Amino acid sequence: MKKKTWILYLAIAIALVVLALYARHKINFNWGVFVQQLKLADWPMIGFAVSLIWLGYIVRAARWALFLKPACRIPLFSRMWFSVLAAQVIGFTGVALLGRPADLVRPYLIARRTKLPFSSQMAVWVVERMFDAGAMALIFSTALFFAPDKSTLPHPELLRRIALTGLTGTAVLAALAVAVRLSGEVVAKVAGSVLGKLSEGMGRSVAAKISAFRDGLDMLASIRDVGVALLLSLLMWCMIALAYLETTRAFVDSPPLHTLTVARCMVLMAASMLASTIQLPVIGWFTQIAAVAAATQQLFGAAWEPALGCAAVLLIVTFLSIIPVGLIWSRFEHISLRKVSEESEGAGSNVGVDALTAPEPASESQT
Repeated sequence: MKKKTWILYLAIAIALVVLALYARHKINFNWGVFVQQLKLADWPMIGFAVSLIWLGYIVRAARWALFLKPACRIPLFSRMWFSVLAAQVIGFTGVALLGRPADLVRPYLIARRTKLPFSSQMAVWVVERMFDAGAMALIFSTALFFAPDKSTLPHPELLRRIALTGLTGTAVLAALAVAVRLSGEVVAKVAGSVLGKLSEGMGRSVAAKISAFRDGLDMLASIRDVGVALLLSLLMWCMIALAYLETTRAFVDSPPLHTLTVARCMVLMAASMLASTIQLPVIGWFTQIAAVAAATQQLFGAAWEPALGCAAVLLIVTFLSIIPVGLIWSRFEHISLRKVSEESEGAGSNVGVDALTAPEPASESQT
């Protein structure tokens, strides 16, 4: 690991210790109550939430196989399809343990297994991110805009504007996808030229991403494939949202959490995903727990003990629960996570497409 990276991690660790010592004197926190909240939680509900997250990996693998259809037809539940599923599980395990640089493990492993060019899988990866962003925005905005309790949400007018912005952004993203599909090279050239006036590196990077997006869209051979990909994306993110809702409501001894509505769950998801954008190995777990706990306490009025317990369990359910499966699977596949992460990062640099920052529900592990 680079020396500068170690220095960054050390600085963040020191900041966390200082913050914890400060909070210890400012916040009245009872560890006994915290443990009691965990004991009283409805663990079958939490187990159901974990199963939803795990099923999400199956949906994600099915969607990736759909993207590959023109170049490599992969029958559902075939040996090759399980290789695609393995790449999803091992890849997200790498992100959880090693941070964002491991985000390219999935396209790298799939390229090796299918013997397709890595650049083609980077194109699929970019398109996957676009479908994720569109599905998230559509679900989030619809839930907030049509929620019966939207007037009782914290900062309702701000959330209403965010919901409208999300719906508008989804429409703009769809229009951009059509423009890129029809005239991808022209769009990439124009965007690169305009942004290149601000920063030459930024212009090249954006142009490369647009070209990769176009290449990925070219893999969707028909409108039907686009529709199926969108439905799979919506299904997966609805499952993730339900996992959040089930986990939060599992804290039965905390009324603000146990009675959480769908709209409030969307707000909590947004806070969690915002906290996950800076994903450092291990240290990022604690920053995310702290951020989600603070949001739960400030926005919904939950006591600090259940808020912290809920934030920790949410991280485990949506992000860390896949780690044991991924480590076991990588062991059977004879894959070193650190080695394949370094290889994929180097390969990503060679094709000129940097890792995109996209929120993982806690991830998501999925996300």
